[in-house]
Amino acid sequence: MKKIFSALALSLGIAAASLSLATSAQAAPTAGKDYSVLQAPQPIAAPAGKVEVIEFFWYGCPHCNEFEPYIEAWAKKQGPDVVFKRVPVAFRDDFIPHSKMYHALDALGVAEKVTPAVFNEIHVKKNYLLTPQAQADFLKTQGVDPKKYMEAYNSFSTQSAVQRDAKLLQDYKIDGVPTVVVQGKYETGPAMTNSLPGTTQVMDFLVQQVRDKKL
Repeated sequence: MKKIFSALALSLGIAAASLSLATSAQAAPTAGKDYSVLQAPQPIAAPAGKVEVIEFFWYGCPHCNEFEPYIEAWAKKQGPDVVFKRVPVAFRDDFIPHSKMYHALDALGVAEKVTPAVFNEIHVKKNYLLTPQAQADFLKTQGVDPKKYMEAYNSFSTQSAVQRDAKLLQDYKIDGVPTVVVQGKYETGPAMTNSLPGTTQVMDFLVQQVRDKKL
């Protein structure tokens, strides 16, 4: 009987050790698997001493919609040394209205507040918001003044922002969304991590490594 209990204890010990090793391995993201190091790092706009995190996304992307609650929660818990910004991408010309919508909302100071509702309207209610009028009508229900929205949508600054987005898309060689880039050099996303919460864990790792100057 003692041998049986000893064997059982040994088995449980091995299992616990294996679980511990697996957890440790999971807690240490690796380059080439959980994130990639860009061959051509890009200049960052964040001030010295800050960590820049960019999310490339598209309002019409179902994967971006699924990722939204995770990255929204992640962004809210960051300290003042993390500069988080979104870059709406347009892989085709008919996606541009969504990019202009984001920048118009950003100019009005309500992009982060309204973005979850925009995703819900497109992906749950199937109102695709592909014209500025459809956008203005919906955004009115979110407290956005239609006249101010249309002015922001059609502004030179919004058009310039869309052009900058197109250049960033090319410079970073983004071919899918959502994609997150930390400090202009380290790229990750659900397509690499195969996990929505896992992606934000990798982001935490990369941000801390940049802080500690280990990457």
